[in-house]
Amino acid sequence: MIKASRLRRRIVRERAAARRFVRSLYRGRSLATHLAFAGVEDAEVIKGAASGLRSAAKRIGVGPAKVARTHRTADGRSPRLRKVNHYTPAQIARIAAAYKPRKAEYKAALVLLVLAYGAPVTVRQTARPVQAPATRELVSA
Repeated sequence: MIKASRLRRRIVRERAAARRFVRSLYRGRSLATHLAFAGVEDAEVIKGAASGLRSAAKRIGVGPAKVARTHRTADGRSPRLRKVNHYTPAQIARIAAAYKPRKAEYKAALVLLVLAYGAPVTVRQTARPVQAPATRELVSA
């Protein structure tokens, strides 16, 4: 096969795979998959933020779009079968609006999720404003 043809076929194959993945997000995927799609790279942050999003979903009463079983986890493959809840982007936007993370890494993950799905979210600031030190007056006795 000609080198240029190989390159073009590879580009078409990669574009098709990316498009299939994006379309599958609209049918519903796990919270960890949505976080990975949004750009969160650290597996520990994905697991922690997904756990917080699950709690927020339970708190506001958002159920999964569908329930599936898989061997895949945020760390890779698992020998045992696990139940996983799939959520649509509209559900993710509602859950993200209710999610109030405290850790800086989870706040950054929430910002990436908001940028990917456009949920109206306000992130609380934990940094307190720095106050100028009080000046002391010298009193002579």
